[in-house]
Amino acid sequence: MILPSLLIVDDEKNTREALKKLLSAEYDVSLASGVDEALRCIDGQRFGAIITDLRLGGNTSGLTIVQYAARKNIPGIMMTAFGDVDTAVAAMKNGAFDFVTKPLNFQKLKIILKQATNYNTHPPILNPSDYSYPLNSYAPDSNVIVSENSPFKRVLEHAIKVADNRANVFVFGETGTGKEILAQTIHRASSRKNQPLVAVHCAALSSTLLESELFGHEKGAFTGAMAMRIGYFEAADRGTLFLDEIGEIDATTQVKLLRFLETKTLERVGGTHPIPIDVRIISATNKNLIQMIREGAFREDLYYRLNVVELKLPPLRERKEDIPLLFQYYIKYFCHENALEIIPAIPTQTMEKIIHYSWPGNVRELKNTCESVIALLPKGQREITINDLGEKFIP
Repeated sequence: MILPSLLIVDDEKNTREALKKLLSAEYDVSLASGVDEALRCIDGQRFGAIITDLRLGGNTSGLTIVQYAARKNIPGIMMTAFGDVDTAVAAMKNGAFDFVTKPLNFQKLKIILKQATNYNTHPPILNPSDYSYPLNSYAPDSNVIVSENSPFKRVLEHAIKVADNRANVFVFGETGTGKEILAQTIHRASSRKNQPLVAVHCAALSSTLLESELFGHEKGAFTGAMAMRIGYFEAADRGTLFLDEIGEIDATTQVKLLRFLETKTLERVGGTHPIPIDVRIISATNKNLIQMIREGAFREDLYYRLNVVELKLPPLRERKEDIPLLFQYYIKYFCHENALEIIPAIPTQTMEKIIHYSWPGNVRELKNTCESVIALLPKGQREITINDLGEKFIP
């Protein structure tokens, strides 16, 4: 049996050898330690796929290898540290077949390699001129921020800039625009990243439960309180607390939240002793809180305590250039999740329908659409037609 050939490029010998050991049963593995050696290997041998680290020592980059391989129609898979979205986009633009993060998920990598070598041996049946959006924007995370939209990228820049600041952040955006993902991004970029990130969806809790859930309760504080229980604030101590749909909290909880912001201490329901808590609060809403303040439904002093740094996420309909990127990303993501070896192409006419749809549910709706498409797509089908998208896309 002839094994598919694979080139692994990494300047760390231990990483090269470890990957070779893991993959040599299924691939004929060659190794290179840098750009020059890798390019010589590519010129001298036909590879089914290439895996390269992004950073190869000094000022050299694996992007050079990916770009060179793409010109020879060899799928290149880029490895880099977690969460480097700008690098992922750069790799895509330089022709990377795929993108994986360290520490590597070996099972995911094997699936990607199988797809890469299958793609190289059996390319999509469509003529490349039939579609203009190659599927090469995958990274193994269902919650992803991918954007080439200037206003959205400015929001991300501001989010990263304030990540290590203690100031509370207020995120505005329609349902499904990615408010919680932005909160996760801020937390991961902060010095609190190794501490808890606790997310609370305020709309999911009744007013009678919300105060106890947020601040905890002492034993016997109310009927059914059989033991002391800490709340979300204490669970998030030294970390970040994300309060989603903050506009849903009742007047009593608003008062107690305001007191916490002023004193940095809380009292559990039924308690008498203040408990100091170090937590950074990120709040989010899709409601017009200014209007709620005028109507007396939300406290103005609480609003300004929470809204120290304001970030506004644009809806997807205002990020048209991001729709193909996101759709490709999630199609590929769900192919990986379902261990599919064939990633369907997206013809131009299908992508045009996708781009011109209004996406009232924003990124969440787009993601759900992609999952549905992959779930219902006939086995072995190599392209996504307009009919595969669902009734809302058909005139």
